[in-house]
Amino acid sequence: MRTLGLPTTAALTIALLAVSSSAPLIAYAAAPALAIAFWRNALAVGVIAPVALTRRRAQLRGLDRETVVLCVLAGVALAAHFATFVPSAKLTTAAAATAMVCTQPVWAALIAAARRIPVATTTWIGIAVAVAGAALATGADLAVSGRAVTGDLLAVVGGVAGAAYTTFGERARARASTTAYTTVCYAVCAVLLGAVCLAGGVPLHGFDGPTWLAIGALTVGAQLLGHSLLNFALHRVSATTVSVLLLMEVPGAALLAWVWLGQAPTARSLPGLALLVAGVAVVVLGAARRGSPTATTADATVAGP
Repeated sequence: MRTLGLPTTAALTIALLAVSSSAPLIAYAAAPALAIAFWRNALAVGVIAPVALTRRRAQLRGLDRETVVLCVLAGVALAAHFATFVPSAKLTTAAAATAMVCTQPVWAALIAAARRIPVATTTWIGIAVAVAGAALATGADLAVSGRAVTGDLLAVVGGVAGAAYTTFGERARARASTTAYTTVCYAVCAVLLGAVCLAGGVPLHGFDGPTWLAIGALTVGAQLLGHSLLNFALHRVSATTVSVLLLMEVPGAALLAWVWLGQAPTARSLPGLALLVAGVAVVVLGAARRGSPTATTADATVAGP
């Protein structure tokens, strides 16, 4: 049995902490949800684009029309993902928002089925378990407030958009480098979110210092550091293993939200959230066992919150 080694273990630990911090940081930041979504992508582009334009310019020029279209479609889907997930984290608990958006592999499996790609029986079982868990958790939140249920539903839509993002991204990454792909994808996402903010009169400035720090932490942590370290770990562990480990975002987000914000999921919702996470794990493992495209690829794996 191959051991992971200290560097890989450390990378996975830091990455999981980074991505788990996403929903709590969003809930903490005193800024409109769409503004947060815009800035985390725009700032990420500000970091990646100079590298792409100076050191990877040939990779950008080498993109053919079909690949550019795929990158753009991935960016559109990513914008939809953030436009729904980020508001959800302000409406429901961090744990519920993270769990609902982590249904992404479920929707990826359904997209594969719609494309007439065979889906394993165990995957269908996992989908049924995950849907039952989501329904149970949302029903529990209904007893709390309509606001929490709205947050749950928005996070589910964010998971659907995330599945579309990974589907387009998987195809684009087969033809483009990581740097070229993320530069185009994040830029499209930032432009779309910025346009929505301007059209809707959403303020993009005037926030206090702690809010800017939270947005910066989101960008450096979940958007850049977390994903980069997960990609590093993929040299030692499989994409399926990383996908299952990413489900630890749910208890991780709950713990961080409890420590930072005094926020915790309601006791009634916990069985549903646990069932949902178990179902998603079955989906990921079932798809991987069958060798199905619904098993997340290296870059698609890191498309979480």
